[in-house]
Parts: sequence; structure tokens; C-alpha cells
Amino acid sequence: MKRYISELIGTMVLVLFGCGSAAIAGQVLGNLGIALAFGLSIVAMAYVIGDISGCHINPALSIGMFIDGRLSAKDLICYIIFQCIGAIIGSALLLLIIMNAPGVPATAAGLGANGFGAASFVGLTMVSALIVEIILTFVFVFTVLGVTKSEKTAPIAGIVIGLTLAFVHIMGIPLTGTSVNPARSLGPALLTGGVALSQLWVFIVAPIIGAIIVGLLYKVLAPSEA
Repeated sequence: MKRYISELIGTMVLVLFGCGSAAIAGQVLGNLGIALAFGLSIVAMAYVIGDISGCHINPALSIGMFIDGRLSAKDLICYIIFQCIGAIIGSALLLLIIMNAPGVPATAAGLGANGFGAASFVGLTMVSALIVEIILTFVFVFTVLGVTKSEKTAPIAGIVIGLTLAFVHIMGIPLTGTSVNPARSLGPALLTGGVALSQLWVFIVAPIIGAIIVGLLYKVLAPSEA
């Protein structure tokens, strides 16, 4: 249970500070600042709960770990459930903050939700959003699987993972807002409703596809020792 609670807390922090930075201070921070907020959230949580749960805080990453044989089916299901709960709590806390801060931009009501079409800064199409999210998730999960494979890279894993999440956000923010994480997309969409909720399926399906591709590919490129 400690692992599951850790995943809940980690995902809550990621959503609260990552999506919070996008929603509340996005106009001030810019895309680079938002990307760093997501990345630094991962760095912080990796060194706090990494030894407890592995600090997945992302259903896509948990799926990749499961396919690579590093996570049981039971843990996969429980991780995803608690990650989603954490994301919803994080979004609820963000909404509470925004509701009690009249000076925040009107766009903050979106809670940093992902989107395509009119909800995308560049008007990205649905098909393109699927492709973008698959690619971004592939890069992120591929990096995490690699850097956590060996004990030699364990001490720097949190930094590498955080920086990787930041750099995929730099490209992805103008396109889809960057998901690469179904739980991160679920929380804001549920509380925002409307377009964000109707488009949510893209940001659940695409990261899962990306994670499955990575998991299968990584088993071939770096098979576990018997």
C-alpha cells in the first residue's frame, strides 16, 4: 500500500505544480518555464518516492515497466488507479486555488488541460495530435526504461527523467499542451468538462500506444538477463 500511496502523492504533485504553472503562470513563464515545472516536479518526486514505488506517476510508464517485466499485473492496475486518483486530487486543489484567486487569468479555468483543434495553440488536427503524443510518449518512456535499467545510472535517473520530461514538453506544449501521461490529462479534463473531456480519449489512447511500442521494442533491444 505504501507504493500505491506514493504514486498517488507523486501524481498529485506533478499535476498540481505542472498544470498549475501552465494554468496560472503560463503567460509569465512561457513554454520553457512550464516545461521546467513539469520536469522539476518529476525530479523532486523521484528522489522522494523513487525508492518506494519507482516514481512512475504515469500510467504510460507503468505500462512500459509491466511489458518489460519490472511490474506485476496487480501492481500495474493498482498503480494506475492511484495515479488517476492523485491526478484528480491535484486538479481539485488547483481548481480550489484558482477559485480563490480572482486575479488569475481567465484561461486558468482550463486547469492546463490538453487539447487539439481549437484547443491547440497551433490548431493541430486530431490525427496529428495522436501521432505527436505517441512520439513524445515513446521518447519519454524509452528514456526512463533505459536510465533505470542499470544500478550504475540510478543516482542520476531522477535528473535525466525530469530533463527528458521537460524537453518533450518544450516541443509538445504548443501542439497539444503535452500529455504523455493519461492521468495528467484525466484530472484537468474531468474537472473542466466540455471540449477537454470530449477530447480526453486522445490523451489516454496515444500515450498507451506509445508505451506499448516502447515496452515491446525495449524487450528486444535490451532483454532482461535470464
